[in-house]
Amino acid sequence: MPEPAPLKTTPLHAVHRNSGAKMVDFGGWDMPVQYSGILDEHQAVRTAVGLFDVSHMGEIEIRGPQAFDLVQWISSNDAAKLKIGQAHYSGLLYDHGGFVDDILVHKVADDHYFLCVNASNQDADYAHIVSQNRFDAAVENAGHRYAQLAIQGPLGPATLQKLTTTDLAPIKYYHFVDGEVAGVPARIARTGYTGEDGFEIYVPPSEAPALWTKLVELGAKPAGLGARNTLRLEAAMALYGHEIDATISPLEAGLSWIVKFDKGDFNGRAKLAEQKEKGITRKLCGFEMTERGIGRDGYEISVDGVKAGWVTSGGPSPTTGKNIGLCYLPLAYANPGQTIQISIRNQPVGAVVVPTPFYKRAK
Repeated sequence: MPEPAPLKTTPLHAVHRNSGAKMVDFGGWDMPVQYSGILDEHQAVRTAVGLFDVSHMGEIEIRGPQAFDLVQWISSNDAAKLKIGQAHYSGLLYDHGGFVDDILVHKVADDHYFLCVNASNQDADYAHIVSQNRFDAAVENAGHRYAQLAIQGPLGPATLQKLTTTDLAPIKYYHFVDGEVAGVPARIARTGYTGEDGFEIYVPPSEAPALWTKLVELGAKPAGLGARNTLRLEAAMALYGHEIDATISPLEAGLSWIVKFDKGDFNGRAKLAEQKEKGITRKLCGFEMTERGIGRDGYEISVDGVKAGWVTSGGPSPTTGKNIGLCYLPLAYANPGQTIQISIRNQPVGAVVVPTPFYKRAK
């Protein structure tokens, strides 16, 4: 048997280890799953401010005279709508309409786009984009040049403002500014994966430990992947490998809003147009358990004893106090109020389809 590949580490690895974080193998990365505890960290983000190391995420840069043309071809959203300093959520799709990945596209300049992609997919995403590059555009797998910190929660903006001369107040949701944080060049984006206000900050890897320490000293609570998952689940945000993958289309995943058919041709458009015309047969739904038990990802769902779908993500919701989850169901069963049964230890346990998101912050 060959030796397993050593786990990859972020520039903050030593900080996590020295802080006593509980570490786990996350898609080949040695990452903190929790510090003080998932509930404590979750609550900090919902009510105050939490800090995540998301440096495992990938960054891909597209530059050149036809950078826009390449971005427009490989992604489902309409990059023509982006202004410089604006970002949007999009799908990187196969020609059959399934997801290579879900991505954030940032427009840095007319000839420069910055993509944030999922950690486990970055090399495959890069290879896919290169394979589709029939334009005068340069594609760089640039993850090694960036560390990424996410400061999230109602006190996130005020906390970060203490470390930067860049005025954060005018930065709208899904916009970004190239400025500085703690005297270090930084891309400061008002984005996140928690359902709360906050920023994702891209800095040189060598500067990440000092910046992390300063933010913690200002009151940001270190948080791990456990809380990141409970927070995004409450906000009903898709996780690659769970709600979306190569076999699932944006139309099925409730993400038709990132598919802009009227922008012109893009990779996967023909199949999605066909699917839209015929109609989807399954749909991503939210559920709450009505009986004791937790519906975990992969668990089978039945309706009146007939197999119907599967759970993509599930767990306790610290904010609502309920056991919640996301699942795929046939359209006939995908309506709020529909009772379903989730197979837990081979026993059918009651649940009900509910609207999503499970949590929405007050504006």
